This record gives sequence, C-alpha cells and structure tokens, in this order.
Amino acid sequence: MKPALVVVGNGMAGMRTVEELLKLAPDMYDITVFGAEPHGNYNRILLSPLLAGEKTVDDIMLNTREWYEQNGITLHAGDPVQKIDRKRRVVRARSGLEVRYDRLLLATGSQPFIIPVPGHTLPGVVAFRDIKDVEAMLSAARTHKRAVVIGGGLLGLEAANGLSRQGMDVTVLHVTDALMNQQLDKPAAQLLQAALERKGLRFMLEAHTSEIVGEERVTAVRLKDGTEIPADLVVMTAGVRPNIALAQSAGLHCERAIVVDDTLQTYDPRIYAVGECVQHRRATFGLVAPIWEQARVCAAHLSGAGHRRYIQQATATRLKVTGIELYSVGDIIGDGETEDLVLRDARRGVYKRLVLDGGRIAGAVLYGDVQDGPWYFDMIQKGADISAIRHQLLFGKAA
Repeated sequence: MKPALVVVGNGMAGMRTVEELLKLAPDMYDITVFGAEPHGNYNRILLSPLLAGEKTVDDIMLNTREWYEQNGITLHAGDPVQKIDRKRRVVRARSGLEVRYDRLLLATGSQPFIIPVPGHTLPGVVAFRDIKDVEAMLSAARTHKRAVVIGGGLLGLEAANGLSRQGMDVTVLHVTDALMNQQLDKPAAQLLQAALERKGLRFMLEAHTSEIVGEERVTAVRLKDGTEIPADLVVMTAGVRPNIALAQSAGLHCERAIVVDDTLQTYDPRIYAVGECVQHRRATFGLVAPIWEQARVCAAHLSGAGHRRYIQQATATRLKVTGIELYSVGDIIGDGETEDLVLRDARRGVYKRLVLDGGRIAGAVLYGDVQDGPWYFDMIQKGADISAIRHQLLFGKAA
C-alpha cells in the first residue's frame, strides 16, 4: 500500500505543494484533501476582479473537482478538519469522518482580523477573504448604497474599488496618517489617495472605530471622536492572523504561527506546514512568491528528494487599481545610514524613490511608472553594486 498524505486546507498554498509533489513523484502517495469551503481550489488573489465584476467564479478556479479525480486525489470540500490525533496518526473532520495519515500537510492559511468593537457581529458586517464574502458584498451592492471599508491597506483599497465599481458610495477608514503604510512612503501614499479620490472614493485617516451601529442590520460606523459615517455594509480589512487553532490543539509548537524549519517540517517530523499559517525564522508570510517557494521545498522533501532548503528573500508588492500602478520592494523606510534618490514628475503623475545603502539598492517605491520595478528588484536580490550607474539609476534600465 502507498503511504497516506493528508492535506488540511484546500487553498493555494496546500494545492500548489500537491501540484509540485505530483511533478516529482506522481504515484508516491494516496492523497486526501480537506477544505473548509465547498469549492475546488481557486485563486484568492482574483477575488478583487470577481468583486469588481471583471471575473466570474469559474474564471478564478485553479483546480476543478475533475482535476482531483484525474489525479486520484480524494477531496472533502466543505468538511474542515477539527482534530488531529498525533498518537493514532488520524485526522477527524467536522462530519465525523476519520482518515489516517503517514504524512500530514497543514495549509490552514489565515483568517481575517475582525475588530472586536460593539456591533461587529451585526448583519452587513463582512470580511474580504473568500468567495462567500464576495457574494455577500455583491448582494449588498444590489440593494444598498453606502459602504464603509475599515483598513486602508492593499486589500482594503481593492475592496473599496470593487464596491465603487458596483455602484456603492464608499468611505475608507484607516488608523494611520497614510494609505498602505506598510508598502509605501508618505509621498506615494498621498499621490495614491488623490488619484482614488478623483475616482469617487472617500478617505478618513487616523480614524479609530469605536462601534458599529445598528439593530437589525448595520446602519453606521461610529469613531472614537464621536463622528458617525452612515453605512449599509461594513467590510473589515484590518489585517489577518495565521490560522493555528487546529495545530495548537494538536500540541504542535506555535508562536505567532506554526513554527517550521528550513524544510517546512514542524516539530513533529511527520507533519509539514506551508503558507500563511507558518512561521519560519520569526517571519510570517502573506504574498504569493515566498509561498510558492515554500511549496517547492516542501514537495521536494515529501517526495524523498529533499535537498532544498527554504530561504527567505525580498518580495515585491504590486497594486493595480483601475489604471493606478504601484510597485514597492525592500526597505522603503531607510535609516541614518541610508540615502534617498527621488524623482517627482507631477504632470505625468510619476514618483520614484530608491533607498540606497552604500553602493547597493535597499528598497524602491514606484508610482505611475513601474516598468523598472523588476529590474530594481533583481538588483536588490543580487546585492548589485550600482556605484557606476548611480546618476542614471532613477531613469531606469533603458538609461
């Protein structure tokens, strides 16, 4: 009999690992996959175009149910695992189904952080995490007019843009004094805000939510200063938390997330973990590029060809909201030892800032003209010496 591999989580990280494993050792395991959602595996990154009406659910599917059948994989969709018995090497799902494993892969992802203010459980308060959330937002947009998005990061701006495209009046609340403050410096954030305001979005910065108001359904959001913003729909995009409750209940070592080594193995050598639920060398992960690399490394070890090690690398953030292009990578803050090269062209709507550390690029923020982003990214990764081209650097690769 083949050894049994059980995958807990039918999202992008877990299924990418399975795809990589099938390339290396297609007949090695009997594979069983448990997913919380009643679908095949879909591209969560494309939830924003789904909300904006640019994609359908079929468009964003990565692995249909037929794909699982064709590859001999047993899929239990809509039946999440609720218990891991490490002594018996068995998982038990919500339905009561028990499946034995020789190797277990945890890909439980993350869950949205819902600000625990009064009223946060009212109808009309949603997250922006899965297809069900998008369906709830689209349903609200058909019958209601006013939306408040709490959180001015990447996800919040994409939600706001999608709801605006569906005809809603949208106000974005953000706790700091600049949008996307994790990825952008203040000048780029101000350019972004001005461009989005021209498209009809409203913003309130340094806005701290104290209560969500309503009885049968949400009617407003109240801030700490007493301001009330009318709302028929409230979308929480105030960050995510690694989903580690299952791993913790099984006694696996967790800190902020499930702790793994360079092979993506947990403290239990039969159990691996990948994606947003893992912590590797104190870091957690939310972007696709590092998670794809985790999938490759983990699959190599599951296949018995384990010579690779997971190494963290800089990752880039790219945002495209209805024609507004942004690119951010590396250390965009700098310190007393770094220096900035800045180009501003207000007429063209272009802003570029490179953070230099000695003769190397440490970080880059690009707004409006992002075509050289991958070139800067490549130089950051290689630690390339840019001293000889320093004067032309801001004008891009062509210069």
